[in-house]
Amino acid sequence: MDNESSCVMFPCRRTAIGKHILMVVPISFGGFAKIRLLSYKGKSRKIRCRAGARRANLPAGTIHKGGICENPSIPKLLHNLNGPLLYEAWSNLNKGGAPGVDKVTIEQYAENLDDNIKRLVDRLKRNDYRSRLIRRRYIPKGNGKQRPLGISVVEDRLLQGAARLILEAIFEQDFHAASYGYRPGIGAQQAVKDLNFELQFGRYGYVVEADIKGFFTNIDHDWLLKMVAQRVDDKPFLGLIDSWLKAGILEQDGTVCHPHTGTPQGGVISPILANIYLHYALDHWFERVVKPRCRGQAYLIRYADDFVCAFQYRMEAERFYRVLPERLAKFGLEVAPEKTCIHRFSRFHPGRTIRFTFLGFEFYWESDTKGVPRVWRRTARKKLQASIKACRAWVKLNRHVPLPKLIPAMIRKVRGHYNYFCACGNTSSLWIFYQEAVRALYKWLNRRSQRRSLTWEGLKRVLTTYVFLAPTEYRQAKTNRGLA
Repeated sequence: MDNESSCVMFPCRRTAIGKHILMVVPISFGGFAKIRLLSYKGKSRKIRCRAGARRANLPAGTIHKGGICENPSIPKLLHNLNGPLLYEAWSNLNKGGAPGVDKVTIEQYAENLDDNIKRLVDRLKRNDYRSRLIRRRYIPKGNGKQRPLGISVVEDRLLQGAARLILEAIFEQDFHAASYGYRPGIGAQQAVKDLNFELQFGRYGYVVEADIKGFFTNIDHDWLLKMVAQRVDDKPFLGLIDSWLKAGILEQDGTVCHPHTGTPQGGVISPILANIYLHYALDHWFERVVKPRCRGQAYLIRYADDFVCAFQYRMEAERFYRVLPERLAKFGLEVAPEKTCIHRFSRFHPGRTIRFTFLGFEFYWESDTKGVPRVWRRTARKKLQASIKACRAWVKLNRHVPLPKLIPAMIRKVRGHYNYFCACGNTSSLWIFYQEAVRALYKWLNRRSQRRSLTWEGLKRVLTTYVFLAPTEYRQAKTNRGLA
């Protein structure tokens, strides 16, 4: 499994079919790209194929007859960072983002947007653009640690957003179906549903639960640029990405460090670069090397750096578990030992004691009311406790806010929790969160003054007035939506 065939790089070649060559012409047209079949005699006909081209006016590439990309290396991409693409990147930019080291906010940059974009394009053409320092900030994580974030200046974020559109148009057709994180149109909920379906109807007996330790801070820059260069044959464009990777980081104490590895969490272009890195380091290797060597079924699902692998046979699961650290070590990565283990996960061994966690859910086998074994999922206990703790802290911090503003804001928070964790068999966990949220309201609303001013009956009337739905009422309203 770790022989020469597991190498990350694969040769790129163009495909000629008889006297015809298939050429990709990306055009924004309802999520499709028009494909023009060119012949050496000058005749042509059009077909259509799904692609992530969007509005990035990319050069022509080569695909299979069936529409599967042959991974051509695309040249001359830097000139696509023009005004129209920057305007589209601006429309996708988070308008609530914090300012960078230059203290320029989104609103200030938007006051003279046309001139700012024009000057940025001119500097790119003159090769006069230089990336600015990244402001470091830390946010708390659920395990008591802190997560480092990198806040770029607005201009760098805008240019990174345009480069991200180009890279998505190129690599989206190459990414495997196992990748769900930071991709347009799919997300964590879809990943959880697909994993539940695959475990229910697949022939799997063992699950390898894994997590990469400090992934965003340990990405090797040289490997990443080599991976991007597999599909991008433009040294100025690669140099632009390299300048963002090696941009200095301004720490909170005023010191500046220049990283040799990693990509800033919170950066606009970081998600697509992380997906490219793990596409070659993990996904492609699993599809081309691991699965062909398995006698039984094998399945990988990944969301960013969190992934789960399912195997039919124990020997193959243990072999993958042994080889995985060696594979990741080739690219400067290592698994987190406390989050990586093998589980016996089978319909023949049901029970909530045998479970694993993925994207905030615990998966386990248990019989339904008819005695049929099924894969269920519920809110992970640590995630549920963290959500309750955060809810209590928010109510305590905002207890002074008037009820017409406090209760609707609380409803939005509870509804967001419902939207993500609402799943068949998870009603009990939703009820726990709902009851704790109501208790937090009752406690802190009664402490807004020196005397107790709110009873349980009064709080119930307030919640009924503002339509504070319980989990069962929310599921019924969601099911009947549009049927009235």
